[in-house]
Amino acid sequence: MDCFYAAVEMKFQPHLRGKAIAVGGSPGGRGVITTASYEARKFGVKSAMPPAHALKLCPHLIFVRNDFAKYRGESIKVREILERYSDRIEPLSLDEAYLDVSGSAIEQGSATRIAERIRREIREELQLTASAGVAPNKFLAKIASDLNKPDGITVIRPDQIDEFMKRLPIGRIWGVGKVTAAKLNGLGIQTCLDLQKYTVAELERMFGSWGPRLYDFARGIDNREVSSDRERKSLTVESTFGENLIHRSEILNEAAELYADFSERMIRHRARGEHEHDQVIRSVVVKLKFDNFRQKGRERKWDARSSTDLPPLSLFREIFEEALDGETLPVRLIGLGVRFHAEEKAARPSRGPGDADGLQLKF
Repeated sequence: MDCFYAAVEMKFQPHLRGKAIAVGGSPGGRGVITTASYEARKFGVKSAMPPAHALKLCPHLIFVRNDFAKYRGESIKVREILERYSDRIEPLSLDEAYLDVSGSAIEQGSATRIAERIRREIREELQLTASAGVAPNKFLAKIASDLNKPDGITVIRPDQIDEFMKRLPIGRIWGVGKVTAAKLNGLGIQTCLDLQKYTVAELERMFGSWGPRLYDFARGIDNREVSSDRERKSLTVESTFGENLIHRSEILNEAAELYADFSERMIRHRARGEHEHDQVIRSVVVKLKFDNFRQKGRERKWDARSSTDLPPLSLFREIFEEALDGETLPVRLIGLGVRFHAEEKAARPSRGPGDADGLQLKF
């Protein structure tokens, strides 16, 4: 969906249409912006930004309080439209989902025409707009969905994958945040073509267990299925360094940068859909990997008062200090994050079995 929360607010409050609005946060408040309208984004306003900074960029910015009950209501209507075309739907959040239409008889099996029909029905029935990415796998479809916003569609055909990936900036790869992108740039890796020059073994040495996935993503390979039922158990971020860190102060400084990446991801996670919105943090975790590949982790219980509470940086630094006590080896990787506890809720029926391997989308 395009700028979903802001678009929903403009739907229900027509006087806001065409204006720079920010959903979430308030002038002088402690919160952060959840999303901003495209009019506000032209001034540099974006999600996870403090309201005071947003106002400096856009003095005429209008703040609107979050209304997740309203957003969930519209999201359910979108989901009902999606279910007309597939029973294999994997929601990522209230405003985003994967659909597997392999083998569909609708529109003679054309994924592109199915996507166009979905977009048209959302626009006509809900007065909202959506952008779509059509591709042979989830990784490429996700990237494609962001390339022609708002109200657009991008198709990546199987024979276009190689050329498409060569030009793709590494920052577009799923899981590569600002910190990791900076580390890759420091190694001279700017595009997926640059990344393709590294072997699986080399990437595994640099990025641990994530190395093989990075190798595949750089080539547009993704064998993950569309999963109808999933629930996140944790949210963590990691950073592997081009040069090992020796001094404790360096490690704690890097932890502060990583925490910024973690905070941005938590902002996005808080807006997740029905299957995740009742989760609260039950513990915080940190991870160290030394230059001999020995790993060390620490976990500490943390009682969040609500699903919007976020552990402070000072707590993570304190646990890192504890984990570093008695250690003298250089550090090649650090990680931090949280584990969740979900409120008890009724189990949802499975959307059904199936295996998309070997099926080819028609474009």
